[in-house]
Amino acid sequence: MRTELRDGVAEALRDGRLAGLHAAVVVRDGETLLEHYGAGTDFCWGLPLGVVEFGPETLHDLRSVTKSITALLYGIALGAGRVPSPEQPLLGQFPEYPDLAADPERSRLTVEHALTMSLGLEWREDVPYDSPANAEIAMELAPDRYRYVLERPIVAPPGDQWHYCGGASALLGRLIAEGAGQPLAQYARTVLFAPLGIHNVEWTVGVDGVASAASGLRLTPRDLARIGELVLADGAWDGRQIVPAEWIRTMLRPRLETTWGAHYGYQWYLETVADHRLASGHGNGGQRLVVVPELGVTVAITAGNYDDPDQWQTSATLLEHVILPALH
Repeated sequence: MRTELRDGVAEALRDGRLAGLHAAVVVRDGETLLEHYGAGTDFCWGLPLGVVEFGPETLHDLRSVTKSITALLYGIALGAGRVPSPEQPLLGQFPEYPDLAADPERSRLTVEHALTMSLGLEWREDVPYDSPANAEIAMELAPDRYRYVLERPIVAPPGDQWHYCGGASALLGRLIAEGAGQPLAQYARTVLFAPLGIHNVEWTVGVDGVASAASGLRLTPRDLARIGELVLADGAWDGRQIVPAEWIRTMLRPRLETTWGAHYGYQWYLETVADHRLASGHGNGGQRLVVVPELGVTVAITAGNYDDPDQWQTSATLLEHVILPALH
């Protein structure tokens, strides 16, 4: 199986089907079946790093895979009684905005609407991430990121439809940090990364010094795969329950359909690929964390196809045409 995976990656690279691939790690039942590293131009949250030779200890932007890890942190904090339950009113957690809470339409928002990206607020991330016309960039540039999100114009009833929104993840990050009484990155190191033996971590912050809960994490592919293994194990690791098992099940329950046909749980995509049901986190450039419960498999992919309209082709090809066929 290892040979088939290695040869499959080599062939796909020769054929030009894995453009921009930086690294890939496949783990099954705790056994590493594939660990591939390449080289290529890379960036750290938009800042050029030049050509990087990737290896086991090289950190890589996760971009929006960060959202899926933020959801795990929310579950840990919820289990510790530090954050509100999903059905709680969202604006009740932001008492500094009484004017927004007084709006009867906005008062309908709940924490779950943030978890499922169904806030019903105007939000555009379909423009390049180096443009202030992109709502996530505008949020980072705003004097108050949370007000920026919560005062967006209402365009749909909350909970009615899924609409991609990094601002929803930012709100969750604020709830975690407030409940934990410490910055998000510090809390994450204490309750998630350190228990998993993950110590090589960076979490990019905005101009206000706040870690981006939507896109700021940098991990090695090995450690990203370890996060997937934790999800496969219902939140348990080395005899310790790190994330409540009930939260893992709740988080991965499909709730809304995305605009491209997958379903969405709590900051995780749920879809069927090559007849296998999987849960995944996706990030700009082709970043991917995939768990395939029926196979006991975790896949971590990093790539450098940032802002490319076809950025998903590399990770999709690798997963659907190389990795999954080799695992039968």
